[in-house]
Amino acid sequence: MTAGTSDGAGRPPRADARRNRAKLLDVAAEVFATRGTDASLDEIAKRAGVGPGTLYRHFPTRQDLLVALLRDSVDALAVQAAELLAAPSPGAALTTWLEAVARHARTYRGLAGVLITTGQGPASNVLAVCHHDMRAAGAALVERAKDADAVRRDVELDEVFQLVNAVALAGDQDDDPTRHTRRLLTLVLEGLRPR
Repeated sequence: MTAGTSDGAGRPPRADARRNRAKLLDVAAEVFATRGTDASLDEIAKRAGVGPGTLYRHFPTRQDLLVALLRDSVDALAVQAAELLAAPSPGAALTTWLEAVARHARTYRGLAGVLITTGQGPASNVLAVCHHDMRAAGAALVERAKDADAVRRDVELDEVFQLVNAVALAGDQDDDPTRHTRRLLTLVLEGLRPR
């Protein structure tokens, strides 16, 4: 069975298998956020309330688990960006999304490096797709904010992502990373506004 998508015979996974996969991903996200991407997989299985065999049936390798986490997180960010395109204030919508991107960057820091060091193949493909999806989601929000004069016309999308990643890194150094990240992001966004 591959990552909970089918049972090999083309049938969708059973409800308990879907629940186990979701629980494993939730717990893995928490554990990796606090202990890093080299945290014990057995501990993740135990905290999820399943045996190691169940974890390895869903995610045969650490890389498979990391790829699934990254893909789920980027998918959620893309969905949020699409929903925010309908928000009444383009500037506030961009701010909300960039706060979520900063949380993502803090949680998954080092993940891309771990996947890249494993070489080419599915992980590299997932990283490329995730990068593309993040750029597409961010581009639409930035352009909408520019059109509303909430962001300067000369601001480049790559600059926005670099600034958000720097904010996330700085936020990690504070006792209250969420508060610190929000404050720094507010200062950054003020700098992006037209004068």
